[in-house]
Amino acid sequence: MNYDKATLDYYEDAAPRYRFSTALDHHRHLDPFLDRLNAGAKILELGCGTGSDAAHMIERGFIVDATDGTAAMVRKANERYDVAARQMRFDELEEHNAYDAVWAHACLLHLPRADLPNALSRIHTALKPGGLHFANFKLGDPDHPDEGRDPLGRWTSLPTPDWLEKCYVKAHFSIVERQTYRGNGSDGVVRDWLAITVKRT
Repeated sequence: MNYDKATLDYYEDAAPRYRFSTALDHHRHLDPFLDRLNAGAKILELGCGTGSDAAHMIERGFIVDATDGTAAMVRKANERYDVAARQMRFDELEEHNAYDAVWAHACLLHLPRADLPNALSRIHTALKPGGLHFANFKLGDPDHPDEGRDPLGRWTSLPTPDWLEKCYVKAHFSIVERQTYRGNGSDGVVRDWLAITVKRT
């Protein structure tokens, strides 16, 4: 599985600005996701960024393994929230049956489409049977579904909802919930997003 160096470099450089950005508040889909879990569940967070979501999960009593692919974001998460974040790229995930849930807010969208199946396979393997996984993706135009770089230079896959659902089903997940919503990314572009919650089958 590949990863995009330019995207990782962007987050390394942007970490100081993200500390005082909209990343201050936990994501609106987080509490509904956490409400599906048993008390004390163990959660892997991919792409933890500045650590606000991890801090909220810990505050709610969950065991959290917060990870990010960039050292600068890991430092910021630990400086700000002391969440014991660690550096890990998606292709370095190798745990087996280790987590009750995997939270991946606005991070898997930076993978090239060809590499998403491998990441989903790793997430499936890392989850315990019946474990839950959340991710959200910026959606592309169905008539022109081209992936590529956003205005900030980050790689963005821009898939369609049907394509994403098929990827999850092929990775042996069952769809629990999917929601399309209008959102403004950090690149300033307003577009449709898909939030998807799935279960390991």
